[in-house]
Amino acid sequence: MKIKLLSVALGIVLSATVMSASAQKNYTQGVVTFTTTMRGQAVDVKEYFRADSAAVMMTMGPATLKFLSDANFKFFAVLVDVPVASIKKAGVATPDEIDQAVSGLPTFTYAATTETKQISGFNCKKVVATNTKDQKTYDIWITNDITVPTTAIPRYYSGAGGFPVQYTAFQQGQTADATVKSVTDDKAPAGTFGIAPDFDKISLEELNSMGGGH
Repeated sequence: MKIKLLSVALGIVLSATVMSASAQKNYTQGVVTFTTTMRGQAVDVKEYFRADSAAVMMTMGPATLKFLSDANFKFFAVLVDVPVASIKKAGVATPDEIDQAVSGLPTFTYAATTETKQISGFNCKKVVATNTKDQKTYDIWITNDITVPTTAIPRYYSGAGGFPVQYTAFQQGQTADATVKSVTDDKAPAGTFGIAPDFDKISLEELNSMGGGH
């Protein structure tokens, strides 16, 4: 009887463990908060996401920056808001500019490892990403604790096998370390994914020439 009860108890415990390990929180919309560096400065970033859009927001000095994109990356815009200078500009990328930006991103193959650790409360495992363009490797830490729309994952890591929590970010040929601090299901404020009417729409080239591009 003792043996049978022990077997039953173990069965229940093991089942509970398996269920707990496989339980995921599924986000259809929300906000990712992470830290990274931009132009040599540490910045806190908020990325609001939903299935069809993403809006990345940060503050640098007196400027608030917002980067808008859609799920298929057919639309991209940079919004610059500098209240002290009465500047509200929205640089909208052309299809050619978007294609050029995408072509400049790395393409990766992935090799899973057995290394694990907790980062910001997420259970993570290390994956080694190899850029097929130059064979450079990068250690990225992904989690399967949550699932999110593709808009919440850096497009160059879409095949990593999970949500990147600690990774190398790529911007204009430069790299920066990024660490996710939290993911919540907070709803984005109204208008987050659009360009407000009081912004002056210009080309991305014009915005860059003003020194307002990233």
